[in-house]
Amino acid sequence: MHWDLTLSCLVNPACSVEIPERLSSLYEKLKHYGLVERCIPLPIREAVEEEILLVHSLGYLEAVKSTPSMNVEDLKTFSNNYNDVYFHPNSYHCAKLSLGGTLQLVDAVMLGKVRNGIALVRPPGHHSEEGEACGFCIFNNVAIAAEYAKKKYGTAKILIVDWDVHHGQGIQHRFLEDPSVLYFSWHRYEHQQFWPNLRESDYDAIGEGKGTGFNINVPWNKIGMENSDYLAVFFHILLPMAYEFNPELILVSAGFDSAIGDPEGEMCATPECFAHLTHLLKSLANGKICIVLEGGYNLCSLSESVCMTVRSLLGDPVPQLVSQMAPCVRSLLIFFFFKYLSKICATYRTVEHSLLHLLAFLNSRPSSQQPRRLVQPSTVLSTPHPCHDPLCLRPPPQHCPTLPLPHPSSRQNPHSCLDYIQDGKRDGDLLYALFQFILPLAYGHQPDLVILAVESNSGIQVVTLTHLTHLLQGLSEGRILAIFQVY
Repeated sequence: MHWDLTLSCLVNPACSVEIPERLSSLYEKLKHYGLVERCIPLPIREAVEEEILLVHSLGYLEAVKSTPSMNVEDLKTFSNNYNDVYFHPNSYHCAKLSLGGTLQLVDAVMLGKVRNGIALVRPPGHHSEEGEACGFCIFNNVAIAAEYAKKKYGTAKILIVDWDVHHGQGIQHRFLEDPSVLYFSWHRYEHQQFWPNLRESDYDAIGEGKGTGFNINVPWNKIGMENSDYLAVFFHILLPMAYEFNPELILVSAGFDSAIGDPEGEMCATPECFAHLTHLLKSLANGKICIVLEGGYNLCSLSESVCMTVRSLLGDPVPQLVSQMAPCVRSLLIFFFFKYLSKICATYRTVEHSLLHLLAFLNSRPSSQQPRRLVQPSTVLSTPHPCHDPLCLRPPPQHCPTLPLPHPSSRQNPHSCLDYIQDGKRDGDLLYALFQFILPLAYGHQPDLVILAVESNSGIQVVTLTHLTHLLQGLSEGRILAIFQVY
């Protein structure tokens, strides 16, 4: 973690919220809750040019390198070349530290020194492009981290979850044609009226070429989205696709401007919600999660949300959510779309063909009839997902049993009794029902205790029970009574 208290806004009023106190206040809150002493501190370093050039152009790097020697007027002129960015003589140094800290976390997670972690860094990164700074961002920390993991560790599949309230267009543009990275973003869109005001932030930007289907945008066309909306998107959209994708590493662009009270986001998700989102992601990628700070400009909301996220990373029971747990009507439009998609998959066999068919269908309708809130899925892959034991403090095994999720066309009725073929090869259907039916109902019920009853001859694989137990631990503050019936 690093901050420079001298790094303040020089000229652009739009940048006045990106202040050093964002880090100092949340660090004090982490100390207040006793969380700092429970974490393993990692040494920070500056990123080297070779690492920056994994994503950014040489010309852009050279331009940023020249800023430490500029006077105030030159810095103002340089900053005005970009959208909502300010440069200070220390900006280049801080940006290298921000990126270097992110890469240190990736190293620690990939080498098994820690299971997961959070990089509390600034400036943020997810808006910066190959050749330009944008939206407070100088170097794209998460995009470079993905390229770094691929190059240094041979990581074949990386999931990037961007829960910032702004679209991370820099990450999307970087991996638009890359099937090795599944990028998911929810963000304020408001029919392209919210910053960054890009057409490609809408639902139909699904990737290009070989990357078609690996870019998922959930554009919010209204403010005030609540815990139930965020969780519903995870249950119905992200988690089923993430399990199909089977990532080896998860990177989170963690913008807490999507939390309640933030002046940028104007959303209503409470800090506790981010503990649940983190917990749900921990069942993937053997628990290898690197969370990297992006936005968040209400210091109280930011600090509490980061603390809740850290508690979840440490394995603390996630707190119960006390708000209404029914998603709004606009969120339901998204899920209606996915139900339609699962039906046409039976005819078109692949999600890529389904998407093309659906987009043609939507584009052929009169504009007044077209839904304004849709999202496109990623490619459904026939790949297993990893095993991660959330109850074990040792590193997870390197090779885990397989658990494929079936193609939607194999289901006649996803709400009917689950059918298992020999050796539990259809365990994926159980997880599908868990995401689409059981968890949404359970979160709405808000139980004080979860009872899990399993028959010895159920045919459910142990790895499936591991995932099932972990996901259910998000309910009732982790209180689960497991009953195994032996015949």
